[in-house]
Amino acid sequence: MKESFLKCLFTFALFSAFWLSGCDGSGDNSLRKKYSLYLMMKDGSEYIVQTDTIMSGEMLNPEKSGTKVIPPRIFYDLIVRENNYYRLNWKDTRFVRNTIENQEFKETGSIQLPGQWSVDTYAWQGDTLCIFGYDTKKGVARFAKITLDNLKAQQSVVSLPKPVAPFNSMSIGFANFMNGNLYLGYTYHKTDLKSYTTSDTLYVSQLSYPDMKVVRTFKDTRSTYPGGVNTRQSHFFNDEKGDFYFIACPGIALGDNRFKPTGIFRINKLTGELDKDYFFNLSASQIQNHGYGFWYLGNGKAIVRTERKGVFKGMEDHWLVPHFDFYVIDLEKQTTTRLNLPLDKGTARNCVLVENGLAYITVNPNKGGNYVWIYNPETGALKKGLHFSDEVDYILRLETLNP
Repeated sequence: MKESFLKCLFTFALFSAFWLSGCDGSGDNSLRKKYSLYLMMKDGSEYIVQTDTIMSGEMLNPEKSGTKVIPPRIFYDLIVRENNYYRLNWKDTRFVRNTIENQEFKETGSIQLPGQWSVDTYAWQGDTLCIFGYDTKKGVARFAKITLDNLKAQQSVVSLPKPVAPFNSMSIGFANFMNGNLYLGYTYHKTDLKSYTTSDTLYVSQLSYPDMKVVRTFKDTRSTYPGGVNTRQSHFFNDEKGDFYFIACPGIALGDNRFKPTGIFRINKLTGELDKDYFFNLSASQIQNHGYGFWYLGNGKAIVRTERKGVFKGMEDHWLVPHFDFYVIDLEKQTTTRLNLPLDKGTARNCVLVENGLAYITVNPNKGGNYVWIYNPETGALKKGLHFSDEVDYILRLETLNP
């Protein structure tokens, strides 16, 4: 009897240990949450909340149900993948992995990368992460290919032309693997303590891979600043045919070359060339202004997030004043349709998630409440989903945490 009791007690202890180990964010996949939301409260504090649904419901107390982000102000830097949060810390160029354990934003690994840079753009090769950026100290473009399970990296300098006066920096706005090659979109900037602007030319270089040698370069002056910082929000995608689309962003918040229009470009998969015959001039459409974020809905349709003219005065209130619209665009017909959503605020936000034929759009108006809105491209229907406490000022990021 005593022996049977001890066996039962031992079995129960093992089960309890197993169950508890699954609760710390690194165990049983069934215990992991599906979505991650990065929130800023009205007092400036930041929290990550993990949840299984964004279709409906109330999120009333993120301070209690979420995890405070330490260090704060990293919402521009994160890459979220399978229960982990990755970033390149520009202060010491450590590539860091974090996870949430017992409501603590905890560092669980890192690797030192050379140079002085941050991530301009990233791309995936299966489960391997490729990051790109500009080394401000050495004046070169950098690349690191990182395996996430063991945080090992292959690193190199990318042989793109360095900035030439009057330009003193550059940005890599997109990276895309196509037809066995790597395509990088980039441009050059002139920056000092008082001003910032961008060249009137965008460049797309085709590189052989993995030796990273430039095969050919396309130049285009129809717009500038190809792509954008995609740790902040999406700026490019491949469609069902494999053609690659990217938005060029000369607006005040990225390129600050406002004489150039915001436009959509295409790299044709069959030819591997920047399509000279394709340019969707968004600024000449009913939008009549600049835009930044760019998300694919499928079937030749996409969402763009655009500034509304006359609502904000300049960069001093660009972050605070609701002035962003969301438009659905038809890439072939080159038409635009405004979604009937409140004006949104926040210069750059990871605010659209497309999943299972629906688009989930977070909107931060100053009045009317913060919601996840649900858009059905098939029917055109819009409805409110998850609602947030009035103490939430910004929904800065919405993404899939675990597939």
